[in-house]
Amino acid sequence: MSEILPPCPVCASEYSYEMGELLVCPECAHEWSPVEDGNSEEAAQETVVKDAVGNILIDGDTVSIVKTMKIKGSPQDLKIGTKVRNIRLISPVNGHDIDAKVDGFGPMKLKSSVVKKV
Repeated sequence: MSEILPPCPVCASEYSYEMGELLVCPECAHEWSPVEDGNSEEAAQETVVKDAVGNILIDGDTVSIVKTMKIKGSPQDLKIGTKVRNIRLISPVNGHDIDAKVDGFGPMKLKSSVVKKV
């Protein structure tokens, strides 16, 4: 085998192998298709979003707030421990990479650095 395969985009393992048209990582079991044209949309989907303690977040997770935050235009604060259900990961907008609906506050964008996976 003279062809060198790219490392895994999730765990950076260099032991990836081909399985049909996909590349597979034996360490984390991640499967991906090789991107030869550098398609930025697929690269954006492959980014990993981690919470404040390093857990990987995915769409639909339930998270809790790890620090009390003042909400602009609201007399209430978003308290520590508030649970946020069914999050959606978005491409970062001013550092905010989670779109969610918080009970009592409505829809808002959150930073992954202020939440913890439940």
